[in-house]
Amino acid sequence: MRVPYPDIHPYHEFQLQVSDLHSLYVEESGNPKGIPVVFIHGGPGGGTAPAHRSFFDPEKYRIILFDQRGCGRSTPHSSLKENSTDHLIADMEKIREALNVDQWLLFGGSWGSTLALLYAQAHPERVLGMILRGIFLCRDQDIQWFYQRGASAIFPDYWKEYEQVIPASERGDMLRAFYKRLTADNEIARMSAAKAWSVWEGRCSTLAPNHDIVDHFADPHFALAMARIEAHYFINQAFIKPNQIIDDCHKISHLKTTIVHGRYDMVCPIEQALALYDALPESELHIVRDAGHSAFEKGITDNLIRATDNFALSLA
Repeated sequence: MRVPYPDIHPYHEFQLQVSDLHSLYVEESGNPKGIPVVFIHGGPGGGTAPAHRSFFDPEKYRIILFDQRGCGRSTPHSSLKENSTDHLIADMEKIREALNVDQWLLFGGSWGSTLALLYAQAHPERVLGMILRGIFLCRDQDIQWFYQRGASAIFPDYWKEYEQVIPASERGDMLRAFYKRLTADNEIARMSAAKAWSVWEGRCSTLAPNHDIVDHFADPHFALAMARIEAHYFINQAFIKPNQIIDDCHKISHLKTTIVHGRYDMVCPIEQALALYDALPESELHIVRDAGHSAFEKGITDNLIRATDNFALSLA
């Protein structure tokens, strides 16, 4: 079973001003002359971490990480202004141009898979291939599953704690109720809602309980950006048309794509991976039988590193 590559440090870190308001944290590590790969983090609002560099052979890859608008080390923190899917796609192009990258491999999980697919459909000529994990198609049914009814039946104890910050009279539309509190002026209500939202996701992300992941999701700085930005995107249907990703798969059918998905993913049920696989006949689908949603479950990590190693061989 493959394990993460050893920890490495960036050789280049900078802030990229992408608008009058937003500045993005960008870093490079690995081999400056290696295959360019961009790590697209989840959420939206999740940010990057040093462990994300370890999915790639540092001798073969030029590893590019960036924090999307409003999260991680990008500024302003948790800002919803000028923050939409089109903005993020344009930001990726600005990063690519700033780094003088002609084409790059896309690596993304959860919302990162969403953004990777949307970027590829907008700029297929810039994509060497895709490695996607925990597919999230961002359809209404996918959002409702996790934030209204679906996962609530699998984790009713966690759901009970999640919904406690919302009065019973508003629980018919949990997304709208949380959004109202996450965008309110009341700081205490905002942070209470953010922690409940983020911890719910952290608890549901792994097949076996993982306290380290839950603690990370409970961190106030992380939780506020994650919850506010996710709610902002999801209440706006991710700023895309219904079923847009599947409908536009013909634009990327030629791209080599590896899909990795946990059998027991309760955040993004596996039906989404199958729908994408059916829409991309040339893609590979790897179902990990003993995993949920997180990239850091052993079976998911194993498959992701095998995929990056295989791409390195094919692209060499």
